[in-house]
Amino acid sequence: MRSFKRNRHVQHSVSRPLYALRSRIECFINRLKNSRRVATRYDQTADSFLGFAALSSIRLWIKFVHAT
Repeated sequence: MRSFKRNRHVQHSVSRPLYALRSRIECFINRLKNSRRVATRYDQTADSFLGFAALSSIRLWIKFVHAT
């Protein structure tokens, strides 16, 4: 664990593996928001929104799997 900002008055320790995982999740959510329907939330019900978010996630996952 290490602190990233040296000039910070109160040093916070940061776990590198946890930070890397958080970064990957944030990048995934950013890619998910490239789908306009997810970013603007056109759907009125939570079930409909979550269903489309799942479809968008599957589409991204399939692109990732076939690329490797």
